[in-house]
Amino acid sequence: MTFAFVVAATPSPALAALSDQLDAELRDRGWTRVTDVDDAKLVFNLVDTAEPRPFRRHARGTYAATLYDGPIDDADIIGTSYPLLVRSLANIVLAQTGDAVWFTTMERGTYRASGASLAAAVLDRLLPLATARLVIENDFRRDLEPELWLGDAQTEEIRTAGERIDELGLLPAPFPIEDLLDERDLRHVKRLYGIGGLSYGNLSARKDARRFWMSASGVDKSKLEIPGRDILLVSDYDADRGVIVLSVPPDVEPRRVSVDAIEHWMIYQAHPDIGAILHVHAWLDGIPTTEFNYPCGTEELAISVADALAAEPDPAHAVIGLTNHGITATGSSLTEILERIGSSLRAQVPMA
Repeated sequence: MTFAFVVAATPSPALAALSDQLDAELRDRGWTRVTDVDDAKLVFNLVDTAEPRPFRRHARGTYAATLYDGPIDDADIIGTSYPLLVRSLANIVLAQTGDAVWFTTMERGTYRASGASLAAAVLDRLLPLATARLVIENDFRRDLEPELWLGDAQTEEIRTAGERIDELGLLPAPFPIEDLLDERDLRHVKRLYGIGGLSYGNLSARKDARRFWMSASGVDKSKLEIPGRDILLVSDYDADRGVIVLSVPPDVEPRRVSVDAIEHWMIYQAHPDIGAILHVHAWLDGIPTTEFNYPCGTEELAISVADALAAEPDPAHAVIGLTNHGITATGSSLTEILERIGSSLRAQVPMA
């Protein structure tokens, strides 16, 4: 694995020391430092908060971590760090605050790393995220059966469930980002991530033993209207290529399926008695949770949720908490899931 540093501002002595420690710790773990950032898997971008220089990655697999001198008051970490996610084009922001480093991510909130070896503590939390395997490519095949071109009972249930979710008034992120960003940055986030209505979150319903219908990415869940465009049939997963295979009609321009399709695929394949899956950025008290806040659309997140489900007494009717992110709920149908948990959902996700 390779890493690089981009120093866009003169770092403070403390930030320079942390950078040196991260460099040494990564080398001890077998990573190689490179000078060309295009060759790096992990890039640390050291910025000045007054003028944060964005790091524009040229490879999708590059993980960008913005590093800066955080505020003295830890209570203001997310208020300072969250805008930097947008302005520096980062996957994650790391705020150095004396004996700790605070992590802030776009969807998954903020949390703290500390310890006798601060660099080791940071990398223990960062490297699982930076090396996670993304499964977000789609292979569209115009082979959907004609009798499904206009949808079926499952697509109608997904459409109705999307409207019901919208009525719950849940936030598109697990915390109110409109309180953290100015109008310009909020517009940029909406453009990048398609926030509108409940575009963060997804829902699916099993079609048969192998296939399932699922909501498209970045679509207001109250407007899931056209099968093959807003609701897509996941028909396979090509593990060698890391690609989700979708069956679509011949005359519809499809949207991309939700990035969490790999998670739903693994759950459906492991548990044939699960009929539907719902993921929202909300919370339920007293539920089991995943250990790491892996990025959406990664095999690692999918495996961690599937493993947590397998440990439940009744995986077909369970709720798993995704750390700093939201919940994934299973059931016999989306209607059954919403009737079971809808009234108990908390809009704010607790930050671990």
